[in-house]
Amino acid sequence: MTQPQAPSISANASTPMRISDIVQVWAERSPNHNAVVDADGTWTYRDLGRIISQTADWLRNSGVRAGDRVMIVGENCRAFAAVLLAVASLDAWPVPMNAHLSGREIDAVRDHCSPRRIVYTTSVSLHATEHGNRHGALIQDMPDLGRAGLGPLNENAQPEPIDTDIGRRVAALIYTSGSTGLPKGVMLTHDNLIFSAGGAAKIRSLHPGDCLYGILPLSHIVGLSIVFLGTLLSGASIYLGPRFDPMAARLTLERERITVMLGVPSMYSQFLQYAKMRNLQSLKPPSLRIISCSGAPLPPAIKSSVEALFGLPLHHGYGITECSPNVAQVRLDVPPRKDNSVGPMFPGVEARLVGGDRQPVPDGEVGELWVRGPNIMKGYYRAPEETAAAVNAEGWFNTRDLARFEDGNLFIVGRTKDLIIRFGFNVYPAEVEAVLNAHPAVAQSAVIGRTSHGNEEILAFVEASPGTRLTVTDLAEYAAKHLAPYKRPTDFLFVSTMPMTPSGKIAKSDVAKIADDVRRRGQGLSAKAGEASVSVSPSRSQDLPTEFSPPRDEVMPVRNK
Repeated sequence: MTQPQAPSISANASTPMRISDIVQVWAERSPNHNAVVDADGTWTYRDLGRIISQTADWLRNSGVRAGDRVMIVGENCRAFAAVLLAVASLDAWPVPMNAHLSGREIDAVRDHCSPRRIVYTTSVSLHATEHGNRHGALIQDMPDLGRAGLGPLNENAQPEPIDTDIGRRVAALIYTSGSTGLPKGVMLTHDNLIFSAGGAAKIRSLHPGDCLYGILPLSHIVGLSIVFLGTLLSGASIYLGPRFDPMAARLTLERERITVMLGVPSMYSQFLQYAKMRNLQSLKPPSLRIISCSGAPLPPAIKSSVEALFGLPLHHGYGITECSPNVAQVRLDVPPRKDNSVGPMFPGVEARLVGGDRQPVPDGEVGELWVRGPNIMKGYYRAPEETAAAVNAEGWFNTRDLARFEDGNLFIVGRTKDLIIRFGFNVYPAEVEAVLNAHPAVAQSAVIGRTSHGNEEILAFVEASPGTRLTVTDLAEYAAKHLAPYKRPTDFLFVSTMPMTPSGKIAKSDVAKIADDVRRRGQGLSAKAGEASVSVSPSRSQDLPTEFSPPRDEVMPVRNK
């Protein structure tokens, strides 16, 4: 079958453009070509352009001005995509939010960015409906968008100044958990996103005949930039799914004739588990030509098993929200790699590795990775000090990841921060600890990550307040109320005394040793909920703590029921 061909929109176009302008180009070139598809219907490029325009009129009439922030709370669907692009077309700032976040987390972002309005895509998301009801939103049927909610007008919201250069205007404000546990808004410009999405599309040779599987959330940088905008820049089609389930995904890959699928390693692990359960030796959708992953380390065993299952190489990449997100990407025009390299640097992005003295390290040695290029964020919103600490005067961004180069290919070997990456999402221990410590029966807690099956588990060590009776069931239920599913601890371990450093800080290295002892001694997860407590010295655990694992089906953010 001959695929329709058309020139893609250049990522380095001389005329600055908004991310919403991409649609109009294809609405003129290929008006009847499918653009966005979900379970409820299909929009062509002509449809998408018209609906963006009419949604922009609705938002403008609802008081949204250039420079205003507009939060979009929901899950992947056509309405989410249209609202996001409509906001951008007004030179307002889209703030995409995953509806699976807890009320506390949604409210923290709302309080930080002061949105003029909040839109809730309630037609596909019960969680979005719950947030909308909690905020007093007007939920009604909207032309083409379906059922959606509009939050009250924030009269106190002040618009941000508009840059004279369209490309340098903020196209999306994406929140990640800050290292202090507070929300941190990453300001990404139109130039940032178009550069990154366009470069990724070129590496994959995307064309109008492609159909991408949009299962990564549009509130996540990879889902927004690489998958969604990469699709639009190529004049291709995208199928948006609100949450991942391997059985549903298999049917979608076949029915929608998906050609490109991007995910996180844990998603592919679920495919492997599904295949084993169904006794499937292969899973080869007829149109699929590319599978790729990023967002977390990719263990070689998972990589080789997935490649055997799909009959395709599993390409790996490395990115960070602040880098829009591309930093490195395995190329498709070279023999498939068998190691865990994330490939050469992304075209147009520079890198340098430095030691603790900030001087370059010798070739082949490990150093802290700094990067520079058109992909680097504008800054952290309302956080000039954090921005200055992350991006120096010469435009170099400190990833705080440790890496090395081998024959021009980048290998990520560790992190210089406590960040835990679970299912491709950032989890900062400080935020989880702050929630646990707020429980009236918790004296203090320490949270660390532990690598397991291509993912990272979250271990929470808890010291109960004297005279209280605390069980892991109490903590699991408490975490479920205050944390998004992917941020909730996988295991709770009780200690009678937390290991401390001489300066009075929790000794995280000693906490990690306890976890290693548990693993080395083969302690299972069958112990009953948290009756045991142990005394722990700074050097070793005196006994084995009790572990508890919450239900696994409540952990993956794109899979929740």
